[in-house]
Amino acid sequence: MPIVNRIADFHAELAAWRQEIHAYPETAFEEIRTADFVAKRLEDFGVAVHRGLAGTGVVGTLKGAAPGSRAIALRADMDALHIHEKNGVAYASTNPGKMHACGHDGHTTMLLGAARYLAETRNFAGTVHFIFQPAEENEGGGRVMVEEGLFEKFPVEAVYGMHNWPGMPVGKFALRPGPMMASFDIFEITVKGKGAHAALPHLGVDPVVTAAQIAMGLQTIASRNTHPLDSAVVSVTQIHGGDTWNVIPDEVVLRGTARSFKPRLQDAIEAGIRRIAEGCAAAMGASVEVRYERRYPPTVNSAAEAEIAAGIAAEVVGESNVDRDLTPTMGSEDFAFMLQAKPGCYIFIGNGGGDKAAGLHNPHYDFNDEILPLGASYWARLVERVLAKAA
Repeated sequence: MPIVNRIADFHAELAAWRQEIHAYPETAFEEIRTADFVAKRLEDFGVAVHRGLAGTGVVGTLKGAAPGSRAIALRADMDALHIHEKNGVAYASTNPGKMHACGHDGHTTMLLGAARYLAETRNFAGTVHFIFQPAEENEGGGRVMVEEGLFEKFPVEAVYGMHNWPGMPVGKFALRPGPMMASFDIFEITVKGKGAHAALPHLGVDPVVTAAQIAMGLQTIASRNTHPLDSAVVSVTQIHGGDTWNVIPDEVVLRGTARSFKPRLQDAIEAGIRRIAEGCAAAMGASVEVRYERRYPPTVNSAAEAEIAAGIAAEVVGESNVDRDLTPTMGSEDFAFMLQAKPGCYIFIGNGGGDKAAGLHNPHYDFNDEILPLGASYWARLVERVLAKAA
């Protein structure tokens, strides 16, 4: 694997940075210490630093040794999750109930590694912007950065992102043109009935039975209302109602998530949820209130940038180690908002198997420090190829 030699030289330092970030996880829009850490290192490298987008966002700007009008952006996420870490490592979370269970500590470190190398060499023409984004998990920090003028302040022709993937072997990359990850929508259905003694159900309107019928009915959206060649998921993940054994409650709340790859499917799913909830409730003599919220759009790679990214990955690990036709995942990613604003590509890097195969958002997950120079080398070669100096 042709990892950049200079980046390999400071691999141990990268691991130390990653483990320090891991030990002090911060969740959405609270990444103050992490942002300070990132900004300090960028400044030490000689990279111009801008702070304040989405509150804790950091953008570093670096110009190449040769003049050029072209500019691209590389993005890493910084936030952690509300999960209690169960790893026994020396650098485990010192913030109870919070941990880097998705590898954003590694993403941040790989981009810092590339920034350090590129600042030392500047072997490119034009400008690269290093975007360190807060609040990827659930809160849409990418959307906030775009809305607050990210690409007006830092104009680029394309934007690139990367995420580690547990279970994929070290030394592998995977991507695809077109939809890469699904949309992330949420719904909440409040079923209102009439409470009664559990021994006298005929005197009430049972919201528990109604909620159960709604939950089962929602499964027909994917199985009977969606074209077999399209992909959709509707999952009820919460049902809340009642306080004791012998009382039928007045109200039950269902919550869940819906995923798809196409806006028209999002429209159809939302309409289907409302139709089924209202229909089941009407049949039972109950009523419903439905809240449907579209959190993240699908993550869609543009074809030209996906081809560029695949070619760079092949330079780093070899063509046989790059999956150019990855099966899309129903997980979601707020990098989608940046890809709505600019062409670009999102790529997965293998985090390894064995003790590194714990899934994302798992209390036993840990980023694999072995891949830090791989990811940093990918970023560095991407800049040097896309913004190549004239021969």
